[in-house]
Amino acid sequence: MKIRILALLAALFIGVAGLPAFAQGSSQAPSVADEMAIQALLRGETVHGRITIPDQRAANLIQPQGREWREFHNVTLAWVGGVAVLGMLALLVVFRVAKGRIPIEGGPSGRTIQRFNAFERVNHWMVASCFIILALSGLNLTFGRHVLLPVIGPEAFTEVSLWGKLAHNFLAFPFTLGLVFMLLLWIKDNIPNGTDIRWLKTGGGLVGNAHPDSERFNAGQKGIFWITVLGGAAVAFTGYMLVFPFFFTDIAGMQLSHMIHSIVAVLMIAVMLAHIYIGTMGMEGAVEAMTTGQVDLNWAKQHHNLWVEEELAKGRAASPPTGAKAAGAD
Repeated sequence: MKIRILALLAALFIGVAGLPAFAQGSSQAPSVADEMAIQALLRGETVHGRITIPDQRAANLIQPQGREWREFHNVTLAWVGGVAVLGMLALLVVFRVAKGRIPIEGGPSGRTIQRFNAFERVNHWMVASCFIILALSGLNLTFGRHVLLPVIGPEAFTEVSLWGKLAHNFLAFPFTLGLVFMLLLWIKDNIPNGTDIRWLKTGGGLVGNAHPDSERFNAGQKGIFWITVLGGAAVAFTGYMLVFPFFFTDIAGMQLSHMIHSIVAVLMIAVMLAHIYIGTMGMEGAVEAMTTGQVDLNWAKQHHNLWVEEELAKGRAASPPTGAKAAGAD
């Protein structure tokens, strides 16, 4: 650190004192302004210059806080992101080997019950698709130069990064809109209660072979919901701070927004990897909930028995198998 400060002092002294002296062919002592700039640098303050344009922000020559932000972006974020994402992938591999794919006990019944309507599914996929593109383009900003650039070359990397930046900026708007709809649609079913505590105590069926009682959403899904809504709100708010530079805050606020934005984002990516796995390859019968909207009745009873009881009590009977419908028609 001392060496870095000495180097900065030497560069500043040469820039403001040595070069004019060289141009004039004579040596000069540092001026009062030069001395003040050196003292400001030693105190960790911003060093200002003189400009003739109206925007005084352009007069900032050296901002010590910028070095802290660069250290965060180049070192801290890379470690946090790498550990979170790669660590989650490693956990999922271990879980797959140990647990395998969670089956429907007794096999599919052939009868289905509606889990999500069309609007819920469309909104889910809008948020999901936006999040995937936002995540990939955001990861490219942090890891692209080290991972993608050596593979595809500078020209292709420049093109990918340019389109990724545009997509990252514009898809923030439908992503935020989808979060609002998601909150309005599902908040009533995602309020934590005592059933969730019992679900967690038994491992939710993911650890061991127990199948605890569960409502429309279990404790794990409620956690995903609140991580998505609250984490998404945090990345959206801080992201808008960066999309509209200096409109809401100064450079210090933008640097803080970037730190919050990136840390929350990589943690959300790690959580969503687990969510995607369980909803597709990790559990038999789960993916249909967000594709057709209909889930097998045995799957629903196994994972959301209290919800099934409520639906049947409301007169929302499960649909019979397709073959049974055809036989009835005959």
